[in-house]
Amino acid sequence: MYYVGLDVHQKKSSVCMLDDHGRKVKEFTVLGGPDRLVEELARLPRPLAVCFEASTGCGWLMDRIAPLAQRVEVAHPGQVRLIYRAKRKNDRIDAAKLATLLFLDQVPKAYIPDASVRAWRSLVEFRRRTVEKRTRTKNGLRALLRGCGPGGAGLCPGTPPSGGPRKGLWAKKGLAVLRGWPLPTMADRLRRDLLLDELEQYNRQIQQLEVELDRMATEHAGVALLQTIPGVGPRTAEVVLAYIDNPRRFARNKQVGAYFGLVPCQDASADVNRLGHITRQGPATVRKYLVEAAWQGIRRSPSLGAYSRRIGQGKKERRKIALVATAHHLVRVMHGMLRSGEVWRETELEPVSPGAPAQPQELAAR
Repeated sequence: MYYVGLDVHQKKSSVCMLDDHGRKVKEFTVLGGPDRLVEELARLPRPLAVCFEASTGCGWLMDRIAPLAQRVEVAHPGQVRLIYRAKRKNDRIDAAKLATLLFLDQVPKAYIPDASVRAWRSLVEFRRRTVEKRTRTKNGLRALLRGCGPGGAGLCPGTPPSGGPRKGLWAKKGLAVLRGWPLPTMADRLRRDLLLDELEQYNRQIQQLEVELDRMATEHAGVALLQTIPGVGPRTAEVVLAYIDNPRRFARNKQVGAYFGLVPCQDASADVNRLGHITRQGPATVRKYLVEAAWQGIRRSPSLGAYSRRIGQGKKERRKIALVATAHHLVRVMHGMLRSGEVWRETELEPVSPGAPAQPQELAAR
């Protein structure tokens, strides 16, 4: 068996090859893109084990290398840096380190889903970015109206109306009124028309994306299962399932919270245990949607509401802590539901003494 470490870049890549005794037998640089790298790997002697760091396009590269090697490992970049903290670093050294980790069977593996799940994730992320662009466009329109004095500010949501629609500025009737609203200067009218054109374009794109996402959701029963949770809609369910992918790859529910960065940083020594902010590791999109779902779940579910009140302890300064803790609890429940296939079941609350916060029992889905 030969162990090959790759340091891959768009224009050149470094390759280091070790034999079954861990001795370096070949080291070279490939000029060109990933296609050229795959051609050079095809010329190496067999059998091969290959390792490279996760980056953009690592899934495609893994699929191309898989027919050439008996074993392909994708290393987690952050954890590789924890193993090798060196003063001297270059592409050749990095390739040798990856080959050594592969030979020692100590590669910190990154999970790479199949092509269909990668496409699902990319579409979810593309919709999120498009929604953010639409929000910036709406904020630009609000700023334009407020900058035009009381006549324009009367159209903005949350301000007293002055002849404009009282509700639904972003509905069809509201947008029609906004397009014909008299603004003081030609420059303001031009900005208004261009921003409205952007808003119309983003609305159309988001509608197309959601149609495709809804179609993809029908292929995954877990999306409908997670929507049985109060406050969890199709967008939250699909993003959680797309990033969990296979719930069996997590041995415990606690690992799911750590995977999505919802556990606190820890600095413990002897009897001192300091907990800080959440780690924020993993996909930020999932944390965003989970927090939004937690807000709705606290309002709609007695169990989630009681859980949040218990963490918050009735203190204003603990509201955010309680919200993040509820999001953490929610994703662990989701993982349990995906493993067991059970729908959400609202649990009865344990009796508590007067004045004490209610405490929910463990959810059956867990």
